[in-house]
Amino acid sequence: MYEGAAIAVDLDELLTPRETAEVTKLSVSTLKDRRWKGTGPAFIKLSPGRGGRIRYRRSDVVAWLAAQRVGVA
Repeated sequence: MYEGAAIAVDLDELLTPRETAEVTKLSVSTLKDRRWKGTGPAFIKLSPGRGGRIRYRRSDVVAWLAAQRVGVA
């Protein structure tokens, strides 16, 4: 941990499902299931068909994680 150090993060960076799984602490298969159910983070499909390449915009993943927060008033 670096106290006071600023870390530059590109929020428009496209993440693979594996990278997204690392960020969200979910498995790749859970992300796939949530894509199918429409309950996961927004994603981009780069090619058509069942085997189409999937990417997640980092800003969408961050926003989705923030929306999952359950707080006590």
